[in-house]
Amino acid sequence: MGDAENTRQNILEISADEIHKHGFTATSLSVILNRCCISKGALYHHFSSKLELGYAVFEEIFAPMILESWEPAVSTEDPIEGLCQHFIDICNEMECDEMVCGCPLNNLCEEMANVDEGFRLRILSMQTKLNSLIASALEDYQAHLQSGISYKQVAYFIVATFHGATSLSKSSRNKELFEQVVNQLCIYLRSLKA
Repeated sequence: MGDAENTRQNILEISADEIHKHGFTATSLSVILNRCCISKGALYHHFSSKLELGYAVFEEIFAPMILESWEPAVSTEDPIEGLCQHFIDICNEMECDEMVCGCPLNNLCEEMANVDEGFRLRILSMQTKLNSLIASALEDYQAHLQSGISYKQVAYFIVATFHGATSLSKSSRNKELFEQVVNQLCIYLRSLKA
């Protein structure tokens, strides 16, 4: 990676951290410039606006990170148990700042989906990819599941419940509430088995 590519990647990573902690609107370009130790001109060499930077953070940092975090769970021999283990691992590994900051996808969805069409479309595309990832894994496992299940609807329910749990945890600053919701989600998932 050349110097320009390293600078761009550093801007993306620091911006992702700031957006996750403070939200897109409250994220300050001056803070990003200070943390990156670059000039405004260097930032605008890579991104023409804060909005373009936000899109790049979503597409290049948040979306791949989220998809990659779910992929091992649904790639197991038993995706139901893989998902439950994924949720347990999140509970065990969740630190206080993660509980307070919440999920980057969920945060941007709540903050920007009704404000900016570009963010809304990017969020929708990422949610569709995540839903397809889960639905495909369940469909591949269908021989072990009850008949008549709509895999797409179950996948949306899983993601909606998970994001609801992260929102509750964030607003209440209560990790136990997150654990209780995902435990109930696992009970539901296991009830799908034949």
